[in-house]
Amino acid sequence: MPAALPLLSEPKDWKQLYIAALLEADVQLIPSLIANAEQAIVPRARDLFAASGDHIQEEEALDDALYALHALKSCLAVHGRFAEAA
Repeated sequence: MPAALPLLSEPKDWKQLYIAALLEADVQLIPSLIANAEQAIVPRARDLFAASGDHIQEEEALDDALYALHALKSCLAVHGRFAEAA
């Protein structure tokens, strides 16, 4: 039986970028932080898909993160300056 391939990206990488995007108060910075988080999440999801073993919790967390980032992008598109009202 061949050895399992190592996971290429680290879980902490995408989580840190995701949290940074969600917690950023500067509306001007949020789009680039969202893009950075998405660019870390997608490869991690691919790594998990190709890896052997059970990674369901992280796979669900990745799906949830992408959904939240998409919702944040939609809010920015509709309400541009929503963060200032909060």
